[in-house]
Amino acid sequence: MTPKRSQISVLIANPHSMSLELLMGALKRHRHFRVVDSVTAAQEVLDAVKSTSPDVALITASLADGPLSGFGALRQIRDCSPEVKTVILLNGPERNLVVDAFRAGARGVLVLSSSSFKSLCRCVEQVHAGQIWASSNELVEVMEAFAELAPMRVVNADGMRLLTKREEDVVRLLAEGLQNREIAKELKLSEHTVKNYLFHIFDKLGVSSRVELVLYAVSSTKKMQNASVQADNREDEPAGGS
Repeated sequence: MTPKRSQISVLIANPHSMSLELLMGALKRHRHFRVVDSVTAAQEVLDAVKSTSPDVALITASLADGPLSGFGALRQIRDCSPEVKTVILLNGPERNLVVDAFRAGARGVLVLSSSSFKSLCRCVEQVHAGQIWASSNELVEVMEAFAELAPMRVVNADGMRLLTKREEDVVRLLAEGLQNREIAKELKLSEHTVKNYLFHIFDKLGVSSRVELVLYAVSSTKKMQNASVQADNREDEPAGGS
């Protein structure tokens, strides 16, 4: 006898009442999902996460707080309740929003204008299972964003490098779309050695897939560059005086 699959608890954040009601109604009719709350503003998202502990939160890019306020909610959930997996719902495939969504902590990106309800259900299930959800075009956008961030550095919150130079080389080539055999050829290593490098990198960073690794590296490198820019700006500021 096949064991009964437990329901996935879902929180929905959408500022538009009609869209919210339609989405709620559709998910409630699906036996695998349980809608635990529906909200319209960023602060309500955080309150609902704390009170209901959903498995997955579906959040539109803009909430009642204003344009792109959903991204702020994403970042706060990542910092305060990392066990809650988040999906950002976009109206259109805007490159910067796709990349920023993953940087903010989203585990999935779904473009509503080109997605069916079946795709949404599949997205929730995959994200809940620990996978990354994005279309092939969206993954290309993330890869392109990564290519623009050079040199690559994977660092922790204190700016300490987490990978060796050789490990960073492996990640860089992986992000460029090379397979293990091609990485091995480029770095003059055996394919087995490349696999070992990837195993150790996954273990160090706590990721489980090549896509997650690239997203982690993109986010880390961007943070380092932002910190560098802020430091340069402080150096350029005139010294105060009487």
